[in-house]
Amino acid sequence: MAASISFAGEDFMLQPCGALWWPAAETLFVADLHLEKASHFASRGWLLPPHASAETLAALIDVVEATGARRLVCLGDSFHDAGGPDRLLPDARRALSLMTRNLDWWWITGNHDADAAAVLGGRVMAEGRIGPLVLRHEADPADPAPELSGHFHPKLVVRHRGRQISRRCLAMSATKLILPAFGTFTGGLAVDDPAIRAALAGPATALVVDGGRLLRFPVG
Repeated sequence: MAASISFAGEDFMLQPCGALWWPAAETLFVADLHLEKASHFASRGWLLPPHASAETLAALIDVVEATGARRLVCLGDSFHDAGGPDRLLPDARRALSLMTRNLDWWWITGNHDADAAAVLGGRVMAEGRIGPLVLRHEADPADPAPELSGHFHPKLVVRHRGRQISRRCLAMSATKLILPAFGTFTGGLAVDDPAIRAALAGPATALVVDGGRLLRFPVG
């Protein structure tokens, strides 16, 4: 179950899958799908789970259908490398192409994929704007405008009684929202890492959805 958050004077719904839903704009945001990461490493002799792209796309279809989104914005690194679109299996390519035709689909370019996803339809841009929001792949700490980004794959790491629990999270400051990686097999960076704290440009909070509850943890 999603949880409501307020940012830049607007109401958003943080989904358990890591997507962010903006009902007023009928827009869904996701970051860091890293499609075809497994095939990238397989070509180098590293055997990784081969169905990660299909699982990521299935989760994306589910959240689009659940929200009724009319616009979908991918905040960069949608593919793990520039050759990723060419390695998509036929079923995955058809599913993704169908979504880009039926939605107002925005590909924000990332450091992994640049404009590679353009062959699948949708619009490709280095940065975008919707209402008060600036949309980019990596946060710009010098820009005071309200901003959504990805890149860092933030995760919350909690240590308790000798155990370590890790959950992907959204990192929020007064002017920044850094979305977690949506991709099935992406890994993450601890939300209190100096790189994320610098990108947030001020006091911040890690947000985790747990059974419809929104859990907040101070960062740093």
